[in-house]
Amino acid sequence: MIFDPTIWIGAILMGLSLGLLGSGGSILTVPLLVYIAHEPEKAAIAESLLIVGLVALTGSASLFLKRLIDLRLVAVFGLPSMLAAYFGAYLSQYVGAQIQMLIFAVVMLGASGFMLRPINASASLSKNQSHSSMLQGFTLLQYVTLVIAGIAVGILAGLVGVGGGFLIVPALLFIARTTMQKAIATSLFIIAMQSFAGFTKYSYLQSTQGIAFNIPLIILVTACAILGVLIGGTLVNRLPQARLKQVFGAALIPLSFFILYTNV
Repeated sequence: MIFDPTIWIGAILMGLSLGLLGSGGSILTVPLLVYIAHEPEKAAIAESLLIVGLVALTGSASLFLKRLIDLRLVAVFGLPSMLAAYFGAYLSQYVGAQIQMLIFAVVMLGASGFMLRPINASASLSKNQSHSSMLQGFTLLQYVTLVIAGIAVGILAGLVGVGGGFLIVPALLFIARTTMQKAIATSLFIIAMQSFAGFTKYSYLQSTQGIAFNIPLIILVTACAILGVLIGGTLVNRLPQARLKQVFGAALIPLSFFILYTNV
């Protein structure tokens, strides 16, 4: 199974999306593991969190050195998101695999909607306001909204194994008024934080839930995805991100309906 080229290609595409857009690619991991690698749903969700965490951490490493990761946003949005992801993974033991996949399909439709929505205007607005925002800090409303958004994204991440970048990037743009470049970089780091937190809880639930991790598959998908994210990182400034995001969002629609159909 691990020699199936479809798995390799899917993992590289997942990494490419994360490297180019800072979001979206991780939502391909669960379908890749369930429908191509034929992993059990609960195992696939847990494995997805580990894979996405490793890939996102790799993608954010160089961005951290370039000082593109906003550590204030990591604290205000990322820490609540990380704790919520752990709680979301805890909740998974009370939710059936079929329900998790149905929730996943709905989340995928939501991701499609966010990606089809143009965000150029908000990005340019963020650039104009970023310097004053850095000096003045966040308002109380921004703090509260970011924390609430972080908790919501984290619970989804832990429950259904998505990275949540499609929600994190718009939240950082619209609420925190950061730049697109910093939103993507910070999103990758936050995805890594919440993914590792969620996987940690799934590893504790491994015996009670009957989850068996496919280590060779995890290594293969992670390696291919890391290759993709590194390639995406080199192309990020050469390709039209808005157009790529819309194309990716459109491609998620039939996939989400397929998952709904197979789990109803």
